Amino acid sequence: MSNFQLLYNNVFITPSPIFKLIEIKRLIFKVMLVISCFFFVVEKGYTQDKIILAFGDSLTAGYGLGPGEGFTDELERTINILGSTATVINAGVSGDTSSGGLSRIKWVLDSFENIDLVILALGANDALRGIQPEITTQNIDQIAKILKNRNIPTIIAGMMAPPNLGKVYAKQFNDIYPVTAKKYGMAFYPFFLDGVAGLIEFNQIDRIHPNKKGVSIISKKMAPVIIKVLNK
Repeated sequence: MSNFQLLYNNVFITPSPIFKLIEIKRLIFKVMLVISCFFFVVEKGYTQDKIILAFGDSLTAGYGLGPGEGFTDELERTINILGSTATVINAGVSGDTSSGGLSRIKWVLDSFENIDLVILALGANDALRGIQPEITTQNIDQIAKILKNRNIPTIIAGMMAPPNLGKVYAKQFNDIYPVTAKKYGMAFYPFFLDGVAGLIEFNQIDRIHPNKKGVSIISKKMAPVIIKVLNK
């Protein structure tokens, strides 16, 4: 059994909180975003930080991790350690699909005066639910188009379909990300969970969500790509 297969061997027994009460989570997200925007505006007058928006699902939201241990917090620390100055905004909603992301992308973008970079990391839940790749393709394409029309530099983080869905599904799904990135001239990061997927020591007990060590690996791998795009 491959490491990637291990990651998804319990794909249909994912903890129910991930897939339930999504509307409530989105409401909570909106409230938190409004509050964070207030502090962001206050701080903006005193800093020249680059603003990075991590737009995704539980992988970017920090599902199962404590305060300060999530992807956006660790990525911000990593980027700053490497010599760049950035603030990474957590725009992840646990359980969100590409359809959910498309429904909220505009008002999330409208919540900020300026965004220097968006990390688009959606679609994992589409694959976990077996949603047809055509639907995911349309949603990711529309989100990318919105970002392109707003001239916001974007990194599209690739996701990979569970092997149990078959080779045909996997190819159609996995191709969504490089094809979309090429179409809109966006930077492409091949696999969000690179170096972490399937490795028990880097994942939580569900073998899907990275633990603190896993998040650190993801951040260290992605940070140089992000800095390169910011410096263009």
